[in-house]
Formats: sequence, C-alpha cells, structure tokens
Amino acid sequence: MSSFYIGEVRIPGNLILGPMAGVTDLPFRLLCKEQGADMVYTEMISAKGIYYHNKNTEKLWTIREEERPVALQLFGSEPELMAEMAKRIEDRNFDILDINMGCPVPKVVNNGEGSALMKDPALAGRIVRAVSQAIQKPVTVKFRKGFAANQINAVEFAKIMEDNGAAAVAVHGRTREQYYGGEADWDVIAQVREAVSIPVIASGDIFTPEDALRCQKITGCEGLMLARGARGNPWIFAQTKEYLETGIVPPKPSVAEVLEMILRHGKLQMEFKGEQMGMREMRKHVAWYTAGYSHSAAIRREVNQVETYDQLEALCDKASHVLTV
Repeated sequence: MSSFYIGEVRIPGNLILGPMAGVTDLPFRLLCKEQGADMVYTEMISAKGIYYHNKNTEKLWTIREEERPVALQLFGSEPELMAEMAKRIEDRNFDILDINMGCPVPKVVNNGEGSALMKDPALAGRIVRAVSQAIQKPVTVKFRKGFAANQINAVEFAKIMEDNGAAAVAVHGRTREQYYGGEADWDVIAQVREAVSIPVIASGDIFTPEDALRCQKITGCEGLMLARGARGNPWIFAQTKEYLETGIVPPKPSVAEVLEMILRHGKLQMEFKGEQMGMREMRKHVAWYTAGYSHSAAIRREVNQVETYDQLEALCDKASHVLTV
C-alpha cells in the first residue's frame, strides 16, 4: 500500500473511510480503522453549530488517538466565520480539516452550503483561502463532479481549491442533481488528477475490492474513498487491502462474524451514546449488516423494537439460527 502526504500528515495507505452523516460516528470509525482504513472522516459539522455552541457538536468531534489520522469535516458558506471556527477548534485532536462542498441535501444546499458552493467557485476559493490562512493544519475540500449536468466544473474547481491553499481534494464523480443515482464518473476524477499537483481522492461507486482496483487504474488517484460500500461492511477495508496486494478476493465474513461485529458495534454505541440512543442508532446498522441474507427481512423488522443491549443480543442469537447466505 503506497502511503502519501496531505500537507505534512502521512496517510499510511490509500483506503479512506468517507464522511457520511449519521453513519461515520466514533464507533463506526473505530471498527473501520481496525479493519484497515488508512484515514477516516468525521460526520460533517456545522460552523454555525460551533459558533452557537450546539450541544450535539461535542459528540461529532470526539476523536480517539487510535483512529488517527482523522479529517474533521466542516461545512458553511461564510469565509470569515469558517476561518474563525476553524481556529477555535484547531487544538482538538484531528489531523486535517476538510471543507464539505459536496453535500446534496436540500436543507444544506438551500442555505448556500455543501454542493451549492460549486455554483460559486470564487466564494468557495475565498473560504478555502481564509481557512487555510487561519490554521496550521492542512485544509482539504470534498466536492462533486459539478452541480448539474450542464454545470460540470470539477477540473476548474479543483484548480481554484489548489490555488487557494487546499492540500488535497476528494472528488465524488456525480453531480448534485444525481445525488447517488446513476453511475459515478471516474473519468472526470482522472481529469482532476491530471490537472492539479496536490493529492486527489476518488469517491463514488467503490463497493467491492474489484471496484477499488478499477477506480485506481482509471483515476490514478492517491486515495480511494469508500463510503456507502462500508455501511454494514467494515470488512471491505481488509478485503480490499488484501486484494490490491495479492490479487485474491478474500471470502466474505461468515454469519457468525457478522453477528459478532453487530454486537461489538452495539457495545461501542452503548458506551459512546448510552444504551437507549445507542440501540436506536444500531437499528439502521443492523439492516445494513444483514442485507442480502436469506430470511433477513424478519430480523430487520424486529430490530426496530430493540431498545436494550440484551434485546440486541437476543436478536443476534435468533439471527444465528435463521440467516443464511
């Protein structure tokens, strides 16, 4: 696995856990790190949320030493506020500050944040310049192919980010209009890679080890970002690493290993968020972990009633008798 640098931060390999709201919290990041993720991103954090001391922000930026290097992802649209908040939090134990310019969610976009910034590259550049001048840590940007099919500007956008101080960029090969539909355009990412001299991380449609190799060959990127492909499947990092090194796709985990991971995940959630909230969080994760197995529909229905760790254990015990590949 070839390492690379973002600023002065060494990334030990090329497999990166991408940021996903409501997914890449501390427990999930730890599991992915154990399985071989070389770098992880936090969920995105609002600069205004930091400014107004939003009580939910604390959980979002709790980082443990063993998961580093970590990119903390910030979103906002006001250069001065973004710079001020970046400076306020710089002493926390993250390694890289990433600015989200790719989120497609309406409430973010309608606020002029996330992927809306792709429609105003000059403003996006001012944000990156202000933040990178305000802090010592490297600043990166995650964005999309463009805002819409008739506004594809990833290459020019990447150059503007580099010119304004970005130490790396991550590019998702879809427009905002596409959300997560259609196919990710890896060719556009390859064009970005050609156009800039900073590291580029490819994002979009990496669901299997074979996808990772194809994406690497097409884009030539330093990093490969796995996001939705890691939901319910933290093993994808270990499997992809093995495949890229040996050419052999390792076997999928057994049902017993999946259930063991669910219980570990549940335990971490409970420690981090308390039993009630932790078990509520586990409902969607269990649905992802068990997707694709025969007889999993009943397990996915029943997990919505789970409120305690004991109930999660009982459900996993039941699942061990009914789930089949």
